[in-house]
Amino acid sequence: MTEWDIKKLQILRTLDERGTVTATARALLMTPSAVSQQLSNLAKQVGVPLLEAHGRRVRLTGAARLLLVHADAVLAQLERADAELAAYAKGEAGEVRVGAFSTAVPALVVPAVRALRVAHPGISVRVREAEAGAAYELLAAGDVDLALSLAAQAPRGRDGRFTRVTLLADPLDVALPLDHPLARADALRLADLADEPWIFGGSGPWSEITRAACEAAGFVPEQAHSAAGWEAILAMVGAGMGVALVPRMAGAGASGRGGVAMREPAERPHRHVVAAVRRGAEGSPAVSHVLAALRGATSP
Repeated sequence: MTEWDIKKLQILRTLDERGTVTATARALLMTPSAVSQQLSNLAKQVGVPLLEAHGRRVRLTGAARLLLVHADAVLAQLERADAELAAYAKGEAGEVRVGAFSTAVPALVVPAVRALRVAHPGISVRVREAEAGAAYELLAAGDVDLALSLAAQAPRGRDGRFTRVTLLADPLDVALPLDHPLARADALRLADLADEPWIFGGSGPWSEITRAACEAAGFVPEQAHSAAGWEAILAMVGAGMGVALVPRMAGAGASGRGGVAMREPAERPHRHVVAAVRRGAEGSPAVSHVLAALRGATSP
């Protein structure tokens, strides 16, 4: 197979445009002898004459013009590659793989993707839904470039592998059955619910967050039912099976539907949502644009 030399093809293209070896040399900042030598070498490579005498000048043979048809396609593709690489270097093109827990996908990631389509259409985002606790494992394995997690799920101790950026403090609301006596109370404290049956996950971040919020209010919640999905939790609350703490990102619009009342407790507990990247990756222009879009999605 012939090993193509892009520079020689460019010289042939310029000769066709300029008409003479001298003009070609001038355009390419070469000497006429260097132009002639490069074209002679190209002819030897392809095994057919590329130039023929025409008075005191030379002109391209039919083989040379056939070669230029293919050369033009190659050169055009290389121009596109240069343009795309330049855009990539500026952060205007490329793919960013984002791992996000379930409630963060519709609340943060989808709005960020919509904003990126307008501001930076060359950047594509590939989303992978994953538990908040798995974020750092995915990052460490190189399976995602950016992960949304909870501050409570950060690796223990000082871990220099990752850089974390806090995106927002997501308020925690109390989900009550609509007919609960406290559903329409003027004020609600978590301590008022100390004797209620509670619904939360058996383990993981939400179990820890619920227990911590209730313990800060002075009691240990009695876990009546265990569920990890918000749809299941809210359905059980609506059926009068217990009460639950629900992040506002997950419970938005739930109040009044399915027999559920959403109330903001006086303690105003919250969970911190963070974006994490491998240390050093925050300098990537494309990742920076995605981070900026995620921050924008947290704005009112």
